[in-house]
Amino acid sequence: MNAVMTTAGKPEKSSLLALAAAWLATRALMLWLLAYNAAPLLGGGAVAREVWRLYHHWYGILSHGAFPAHDPLWQYPPGAGAVLLSPGLLPGLTYFQAFVVLTLIADAAITLALAVVGARPGRRLLGAAMWVGGLPLLLHTPLARYDVQVTALAVISLLTLPRSTRACGVFAALGALVKVWPALVLLGTPRGRTTRSAWAWAAVTGAGSLAVLAALFADPFDFLRQQGGRGVQIESLGGTALALATHAGWPGKVRYQYGALEFTGPYVQTVAHILLALTAVAFGLLLLWRLRARRWTPATPYDAALSAVLLFTVTSRVISPQYMIWLLGLAAVCLTSRHTVQRPVAALILAATAVSAVAFPVLYGQVMACTWTGCALMLTRNGLLAAAAVLSLTRLWRSTRPTPGTPAPARDAGPVARRLPQHSGA
Repeated sequence: MNAVMTTAGKPEKSSLLALAAAWLATRALMLWLLAYNAAPLLGGGAVAREVWRLYHHWYGILSHGAFPAHDPLWQYPPGAGAVLLSPGLLPGLTYFQAFVVLTLIADAAITLALAVVGARPGRRLLGAAMWVGGLPLLLHTPLARYDVQVTALAVISLLTLPRSTRACGVFAALGALVKVWPALVLLGTPRGRTTRSAWAWAAVTGAGSLAVLAALFADPFDFLRQQGGRGVQIESLGGTALALATHAGWPGKVRYQYGALEFTGPYVQTVAHILLALTAVAFGLLLLWRLRARRWTPATPYDAALSAVLLFTVTSRVISPQYMIWLLGLAAVCLTSRHTVQRPVAALILAATAVSAVAFPVLYGQVMACTWTGCALMLTRNGLLAAAAVLSLTRLWRSTRPTPGTPAPARDAGPVARRLPQHSGA
C-alpha cells in the first residue's frame, strides 16, 4: 500500500483513478460474460435464467399487491419484494436489463463507499481494491442475483457506524428485511450508548418497514413456511460429506427442490439437524464472545460482522455461490481499517471465491454428479470457508481480550470516542 500513499498518508489521486478504471474494466468483462452466458462453460444459460424467469415471475405477482404465497421457491423476507420490484423504476428497459443496471449501481455504491472511507486519514484503500478485484472472481453470477444490493446495505451500515449510529441501525434493518443476515453486522457495536442507539434504530426501522409491507401486500410472512422445508444443498458443508458418501456406497440422490439441488435419501435429515445444531453452537460462541469482550478497536465492529456471517454461512444447509458476495463485501470493510485482525481471513475468502466460480458455473455438472472432481472442488471451497470461520473467530476473540495493565474500560462515549484510534466498551 505504500505505493498508493503520499507522504502525508493520503491516497494519491492516481490510485483512485486506477481503482475507477479497474472497476470499469472488470465490470465490462462481467457484462460480456453475462451476454454469452449460454456457453456451456458459463452455465448454459442457468446463471441469467433466475432473473428473467423466476424474478420476473415474482415481479408480476408482487406488482399486483401480493407475495408469492404457497410458492416453495419463495423463501425470502418481505423486503426482498421491494428489490424485485425495483426494475420497474426503469421503464425504458426490459426487466432483465433494468435488474442488471440496478445491480451495477449497487456495486458502484459499494465501491464508492469503500473508496471514500479508505481515502480518509488512517484508513486504507485496500478494502475497495479487494471488492473491485474480488467480485469478478465469481464471473457474471453477481450481476444475476440480488445479493449485491443486500451487501450494499450491510457495507454502508458498517461504514456509517463511526459517524451515525442511527444510519447504521437503519441500513442494517433494511438489509435484514431483504435477506436476514445483515442483522448480524450489529453484533460488534461497542457496548453502551452506541449499541443502544444502533439496535434501537434497527428495531424501529424493521418494525415500521414490516408494518408498511404488511399493509401494502398480502401474505408477507408466507416465506417462513417454505424455509422450514429446506434440505441439504449439494454445495453446503453437509452436502460435501454426503457427496463423498456416495463413493462409499451411500444410495442418496440429487434432486431439484426448494429452488436448489439437494440431496435426498437416508440420513439427509440427520445431516440437516447436525448443521442446525452447529448453527446454534456458532450463535452461542458469538454470544459468549460478546459477553466476554473487553477491548474494542475501530475495526472490532467490522471484524465481528465478518466472523458472524462466516460462521452462519459455513453451518448453513445452503452455501450458494452468491453467498461469497456477502463475505467479499464484509472482508472489504475490514480491510479499510489498519486495526483489523482479519487480513488472513480475507485472503482465504478470496481463494474460496475463486474456487466457487470453478464449481459454478464452470464445472457444475461435475458437482451435481458427485464425481471425484466435483467432490474435490466442494471439499476445497468449503474447507477454505471452514478454516476462514475458525481463524476469524479465533483472531476476533484474541483481539478483544484485556491485556495486562489495561485500565478499567470506560463507558462508550458515542461517535466522538469512536473517532479515536482505540477505545473500550464497558
